[in-house]
Amino acid sequence: MAIQELTPSTVPASPTAIASFAAYLLLVIGIGVYATRFSSAGVSEFFVGGRKMHRFVVALSAVVSGRSAWLLLGVTGMAYSIGAGAVWAVTGYIVVELALFLFYAGRLRRFGEVHDCVTLPDFFAARFGDRSGLLRGLLALVILVFMVSYVSAQFVGGGKAFAASFSLEPNTGILLTAAIVLVYTALGGFLAVSLTDMLQAVLMILALVLLPVIAIAERGGLSTVISELASLDPTLIDPTALAAGAAIGFLGIGLGSPGNPHIIVRYLSIQDAGQLRYAAVVGTVWNVVMAWGALFIGLAGRAYFPDVALLPNADTENLYPLLAQQHLPPILFGVVVASIFAAIMSTADSQLLVAASAVVRDVYEQVLRRGETVSQRRLVLYSRIVVVVLVAAALAIGYLAEALVFWLVLFAWAGLGAALGPTSILALFWKRTTRAGVMAGLVVGAAVTVGWELTPALEPLIYELIPAFAAGLAATVLVSLATRPPQGVEGMFEAMRESREQ
Repeated sequence: MAIQELTPSTVPASPTAIASFAAYLLLVIGIGVYATRFSSAGVSEFFVGGRKMHRFVVALSAVVSGRSAWLLLGVTGMAYSIGAGAVWAVTGYIVVELALFLFYAGRLRRFGEVHDCVTLPDFFAARFGDRSGLLRGLLALVILVFMVSYVSAQFVGGGKAFAASFSLEPNTGILLTAAIVLVYTALGGFLAVSLTDMLQAVLMILALVLLPVIAIAERGGLSTVISELASLDPTLIDPTALAAGAAIGFLGIGLGSPGNPHIIVRYLSIQDAGQLRYAAVVGTVWNVVMAWGALFIGLAGRAYFPDVALLPNADTENLYPLLAQQHLPPILFGVVVASIFAAIMSTADSQLLVAASAVVRDVYEQVLRRGETVSQRRLVLYSRIVVVVLVAAALAIGYLAEALVFWLVLFAWAGLGAALGPTSILALFWKRTTRAGVMAGLVVGAAVTVGWELTPALEPLIYELIPAFAAGLAATVLVSLATRPPQGVEGMFEAMRESREQ
């Protein structure tokens, strides 16, 4: 999800806070080491956990991998600024991701098992008989362009959080963040990423529940906070006060979920498609609780700091760590700092795996070495090497073009959502979709995202994901109707049907 530049507040680092944070880091690295043997068995194990992931792990991993620090720092800051109207920014993705669990994920998981799909490009290639590798290559290009920039932003954000929380140099913090993510991702693959995501989900929800409850209670209760907000500005407590265009734009954030591969790949990994309904309930509850926690942190923070000048650097995204530092004991403050890194890492690690799979599985194995036998151990080795190279590339971008990184990440969520969202939905649900239509949708969705963001007259009107998603959808439909209907589509759709499991 798109995040703004991360600049957590500078706070004194107590030994207790440092110790609790260090314990979290050691546990994360330990999980990576634990998962190494399983993930070394082959690319299916390395990239989708051998399709053996437990439903609870999938539920939590799917929701937290899509949130990043956007939720903890961005939404809290947004709620501070505009009040209850920020609820629309979380409603869209919660509803869409529930629908994905219930209707989209099962079809993808069943098709993936029948056709041995390890990645989202695998699905498209099997669905449309991509013998030339052109569609697969285009998908890999779209994924790599957006994902590497996205990962770079997470590293830079982690570096700034390290610097602000523990008085380190920002560059040192960036290197530490990258090194930690690199170790457990390269060693443990998808299993390590999913298990650490589960741990990170627990930390995030603990911090997002405890902090607003304590802060509101110490202010005199919810009624007191609401009264203070109303006296500052009545619109702060009115979710309907937001302009219609802004509300629609916020709701449109959810359109990015079906196009972000680091979320979608979770559906391919679950042990049994029949367990997705359970995952839908757990994931939605987790999404709702985290979202409400972030909203109430923003509202409580506005009561404590009515003027933005009271926040460090007058930056609303500094509210979360500042409020935690003032209201939590050191050990819980360490948990809050860990939750910021959990949000960053749960996104960065997932995106690294998706980008690595695009290189090793989709380009090297399925295009460059197509028809040849490459040992699974060699593919896993190459995957680990590619993860290292991608981390290096993300670091280089972070050091050389920091401002550009954060500009790119603002529409990375939108670019992936607009390119892969409508095309994957139509591929799963519309038999008339063609390979040419999908390629047109990929290009148009990505191009409109970038073009809209770069056009001064258009960018303020509405979030670029909405027009770009509509354009990608229209391009896919129109080109599909203008080209020859696909052959053998009944067999493709038979592989998606739930009756296969009955």
